[in-house]
Amino acid sequence: MNEMLIYGHLGFRHIIDWAGSDHILFVMALTLRYIWTDWKKLLLLITAFTIGHSITLALSTLEWVNFPIAWVETLIPITILITAAANLWVKSFNFNEKYPLIYFFALFFGLIHGLGFSHYLKSLLGKEQSILGPLFSFNIGLEIGQLLMVSVLLIISFIFVSLIKVQRKLYLQIGSVIAIGLALNMVFDRIHSNF
Repeated sequence: MNEMLIYGHLGFRHIIDWAGSDHILFVMALTLRYIWTDWKKLLLLITAFTIGHSITLALSTLEWVNFPIAWVETLIPITILITAAANLWVKSFNFNEKYPLIYFFALFFGLIHGLGFSHYLKSLLGKEQSILGPLFSFNIGLEIGQLLMVSVLLIISFIFVSLIKVQRKLYLQIGSVIAIGLALNMVFDRIHSNF
């Protein structure tokens, strides 16, 4: 039980720590287009991302798949760039499509982020005999941290859109431009560091 708490805490800390800023920024880019009343659609979107990163977190931690970390760490901010750039083309907030393309991208980009999570988890595990317990606990910690981030981001959107009365589209555009700027910096930094 103690081991579960330790790895759960490590997963939680990894997602909310500034060292995990790329994951925070990705969740921000995903969440920007939603407000409180869209919580069901946002929950489905975050679930798609969770399924994606859970798959590759498990496969990579168990060493069933292996990708060079330099590529993974460079692809992660590219997923932020694509997501934030897509936000700039949102024409309306009337989400009539049952399963818009963004759900597919959240799932696919989750696969890439899971590879990054697994690199961190593998560095923590060392020569652990059983990795299933730590893997499960770490992933639960990630999810709790992710849900906390989504909640904070929804509160921020509520403050700006509902209380301060910033136009929803302007809020989305400003947040997306900030995400693009930060992600571009990450891409250049990681290309410079890794290649």
